[in-house]
Amino acid sequence: MKKIVSILIVLITISSQAQNKKWTLIECVEYALENNISVKQSELSLKATDIEKMTAVGAFLPTVNAGGSVSKNTGLSFDPTTGNSSTVTFLSASGNINLGYNLFDGLRNVRQVQRAEISKLAAQYNLSKMKDDISLFVANGYLQVILNKANLEVLKSQNAVTQEQIDRTTQLVEAGSLPRGDLLEIKAVDASEKQTIVNAENAIQISLINLAQLLLIKDYENFDIEDEGYDIVDEGISSKPVTEIIEQAKESRSEIKIAEQNVALAEKDVQIAKGANWPSLRAFLGYDTRYTDSNPISFTEQISLNDGVGYGLSVSIPILNGFSVKANVQRNKINLEQSKYQLEQAELDLESTVYQAYVDAKGSLKSYEAATTALESQQLAYDYAKERYDVGLTNAFDFSQSKLRFDNAKIEVNRAKYDYIFKLKVLELYFGIPATELKF
Repeated sequence: MKKIVSILIVLITISSQAQNKKWTLIECVEYALENNISVKQSELSLKATDIEKMTAVGAFLPTVNAGGSVSKNTGLSFDPTTGNSSTVTFLSASGNINLGYNLFDGLRNVRQVQRAEISKLAAQYNLSKMKDDISLFVANGYLQVILNKANLEVLKSQNAVTQEQIDRTTQLVEAGSLPRGDLLEIKAVDASEKQTIVNAENAIQISLINLAQLLLIKDYENFDIEDEGYDIVDEGISSKPVTEIIEQAKESRSEIKIAEQNVALAEKDVQIAKGANWPSLRAFLGYDTRYTDSNPISFTEQISLNDGVGYGLSVSIPILNGFSVKANVQRNKINLEQSKYQLEQAELDLESTVYQAYVDAKGSLKSYEAATTALESQQLAYDYAKERYDVGLTNAFDFSQSKLRFDNAKIEVNRAKYDYIFKLKVLELYFGIPATELKF
């Protein structure tokens, strides 16, 4: 009985710990990279390139095929072993094995292997880009939850001040020092703040659900994140010249590498298409034999006596094929030119995107600094209004307006802070820092 109780206690403890688990940002990113559907699809595309390479390598191997047939003939038939006609019923069988090998096919088999290797490299870059995108989505969703939680704490702490003011104002109204209208004004503020708190709690829940869905976590009720210790950590990326960040992005970002590999693939397709203009040379070897029960000779002897071997070389020289080869070459040349333009456009897009991210990071920092300055001013104004209200030199309406401006200033600081953190991390990603190594 004691063992059963001990087991139950352990299970309850484990269950409680699982329900109380708070996910860190790194845990969310790593979980998303392992479970996200888009990442899994990119991983499958990468595996498909192994099949492409296997097929290309297989073109260097000889082809071997075996065949056979068994038939029973009635009436006038020709004996397959003698060639003589007869009207007897007999059973006949034949078998063959053929081997073929491409000696030369315009180097298309060589270039197919090269193409498969390039295709695999492109798929690896696609997977890397997908992981970066998913990491960015997770970080954005995560910081949104933190922002909503920070805003809720602001609202709750300020509502606690309102509760204190209600108690104090009630005493002053009952003592006849303040008009009853002041108490009603503060109670109205309290009701408005509590409604705002409910909306803030709903915003947290919705943002948590959105993040859980991105991670493919279905237990929404128990899902929560670690919301402590996320501050602005700038390791100097934002102070670098934008040209340096752009050049680093061109060297490290997958968008450019993907476009470069697409150009390499297009070049290889042109070479493969041109290979069809060359003659192809193939070697072959065949063996066949036959048997019939109309012949008194034994099966083993017939197999030996009736066998034959054929071998040789075959050459195919393209002369006129309805311009299909020429058209295919031209089609692939056009595709190559399009790929080059796409590479050029990818470089321009990346340069524009990085520049925009740089400007956004700089702008969000200024916004955060301005919000911090504004908060300091609103703090002084609020403290002054509170002192005046406490001694009866201002009414409840004016005090509530000062308090509202102070609350909004705190919320704006939170918004500006996490907006800057996110945009700073975007800039660091473009600089080549892996998503799992970003610091907060």
